[in-house]
Amino acid sequence: MAPVSIKRILISESVDPCCKKILQENGIQVTEKQNMSKDDLIAEIKDYDGLVVRSATKVTADVINATGNLQIIGRAGTGVDNVDVDAATKKGIIVMNTPSGNTISAAELTCTLLMSLSRHVPQAAMSMKAGNWDRKKFMGAEMYGKILGIVGLGRIGKEVATRMQSFGMKTIGYDPITPPEVTATWGVEQMSLEQLWPQCDYITVHTPLMPSTAGLLNDTSFAKCKKGVKVVNCARGGIIDEDALLRALESGQCGGAGLDVFVEEPPKNRALVNHPNVISCPHLGASTKEAQARCGQDIALQIVDMVMGKGLVGAVNAQVLASTFSPGSHQWIKLGEAIGVVLRSCTTSKQPFSQVQITTQGDCLKGSSGYMTSAVMVGLLTDVSKSCPNLVNSLSLAKESGIMVTRNHSEGLTQGACEVEISVNGSSYRATGSVQGGALVLLELNRSVFRQPVSLTGNLLFLKAAASPQLLPSVTGLLATAGVEMESFSAPAARNGDQWYCVGLSSLLGDLGALKPLVKEAAQLSV
Repeated sequence: MAPVSIKRILISESVDPCCKKILQENGIQVTEKQNMSKDDLIAEIKDYDGLVVRSATKVTADVINATGNLQIIGRAGTGVDNVDVDAATKKGIIVMNTPSGNTISAAELTCTLLMSLSRHVPQAAMSMKAGNWDRKKFMGAEMYGKILGIVGLGRIGKEVATRMQSFGMKTIGYDPITPPEVTATWGVEQMSLEQLWPQCDYITVHTPLMPSTAGLLNDTSFAKCKKGVKVVNCARGGIIDEDALLRALESGQCGGAGLDVFVEEPPKNRALVNHPNVISCPHLGASTKEAQARCGQDIALQIVDMVMGKGLVGAVNAQVLASTFSPGSHQWIKLGEAIGVVLRSCTTSKQPFSQVQITTQGDCLKGSSGYMTSAVMVGLLTDVSKSCPNLVNSLSLAKESGIMVTRNHSEGLTQGACEVEISVNGSSYRATGSVQGGALVLLELNRSVFRQPVSLTGNLLFLKAAASPQLLPSVTGLLATAGVEMESFSAPAARNGDQWYCVGLSSLLGDLGALKPLVKEAAQLSV
């Protein structure tokens, strides 16, 4: 991937000083402005290429749409629920987080709340401060031999499991992504939620907040749990239905809750916080010196690595870009865009196109069909879409435009190639290109195979005409009349029927109308 130009970054929250230091050491200007209102942020963001936030800054669609040259939003922490990822993707902005920066801190707080629930530690401490000595009131339970259900078996879920196993707890869990054979290696037996609920003495949740996880623990699921089950949420407010949790606490179905996160922060509805069996914290999961330093360092290094073209880590909306840092990928991306531009130019009068089929060929392009597809769509959509297409947003823009995009890969060929076929109002157009000796070349256009590959550089004029000895001198004369020099002429291998030719020009023609008596179709472009 071509290095991304990030010259100015705004840090809108209190991020560890190492973040600013690392960015500045790598030639990036950094401005820190905290506690901005939404209007302040909208006014300020226009001047920056990058934005670094934690959890307080709400990067809404309004903020994103107000940006000028913003290319990256980096969150120094896990999750990105304070960023409108869809709006950022549509605008072609990379959204990045630090997936492992606060893993240990969040896992340790989870374990702390589990143990505090077991022994009523905060309540006992407050009772002592009030001058009481009430041993019977705070009778607890051992964790040894109890069953802990872990919903979400990612990095944090794994660390919680290994720590609580040292207390002799049995760990079971649920995760729709992590394979059961993987979690089994760190001592967690996976099962469905229906199987999990009735077994647990304790439940902790470690999932993102999304439609499928909102209210995961609700009246129905609480009813399936053991009476007196204790629950912990150090992930995101709303995974546990707060109203259902309060009802379960009041009925005794839930024996206690440890909450570090809330739907509204700070919570105005104090019923949960004030419940005697609830231990609550003000979103402290990542609030350790180590986690803050790690997250600040990670987001800065991830941005620098991306800018330097070394790699891409932590991107939540542009996974396709991760493979674009492999050697040679930049030329293939340029080829994909160039093929898209060729086909767009050849079908300008016939658009819009409805279907695009991209086929990568050859062992050298194995695993590259993702970014090649995005690159082709950038070429096809530039000047067609109102937005500015790039590798981040081209597929989203295509979907929004009702274009069906499919991709395939054929292995076994020694030479890599990319074939693109588009459907426009019932007609089909196809182009095949490759990278040869580091140069971008077109091998075929609409089933006309060129005798010599066409170099995809400079000003090109594509002509569809019947094979005729008079074609070349006629076109040469017309170009001379227009004051344009012919720099190259590429003919098809076939010599019968209508075929496509390519002419290299010193400059583009002002009007293609003069070609009409000579050719069936004509298109010109600069690459």
